[in-house]
Amino acid sequence: MDIRLEQRTDYKEVELLIREAFWNIYRPGCYEHFIVHNLRYDSSFINQLDYIIEEDERIIAHIAYSSNKLITDENTETVVTLGPICVHPDYQKQGYARKLMEHTLNLAQEMGIPYVFVVGIENFYSKFGFEDASKYGIQYNDLTGDTPFFMVKVFDDEKIKSINGVYKDNELFKVDKEELDKFDEKFPPKQKEKHEGQLDF
Repeated sequence: MDIRLEQRTDYKEVELLIREAFWNIYRPGCYEHFIVHNLRYDSSFINQLDYIIEEDERIIAHIAYSSNKLITDENTETVVTLGPICVHPDYQKQGYARKLMEHTLNLAQEMGIPYVFVVGIENFYSKFGFEDASKYGIQYNDLTGDTPFFMVKVFDDEKIKSINGVYKDNELFKVDKEELDKFDEKFPPKQKEKHEGQLDF
């Protein structure tokens, strides 16, 4: 097993991996591969935390980080967000996601990043010390009340106390369906299916 930074020559293989890992999981088809494709060419993408895992001479896992905005009463602050993270279906539940998470979160702390946000499944991310961000007075977009899917991993306990405000999603996470469909034409055809439990079901 090899954990290393993603290279430009890996891009296509990683996009295929992301597509395979997310297909029909949260919605019919997926758009995470398109998001990562666009992020790579945007200034918000954090190249130093863009890691993959190679196993059996193939790329089987990937993690990405990007910068987002947190609007406080005083100003707008740039913050770091984890995701997407994925593991190929053939290699899931074997600890690869944990290895990527621990490796990159340690790097983020070494880089002096005071906290990392994520939008995802509470039961998974809480294993790595992520907490409901509303605990710190941080609101997700225009939502009020508890948002257990919106979490933060705190490295600097003092810094987090000074940033009460509203977190805004990166605009690149808002996908245009026509652009997505055009992008998907570059990949092998796959059947989109609706399943109970999908976010868009």
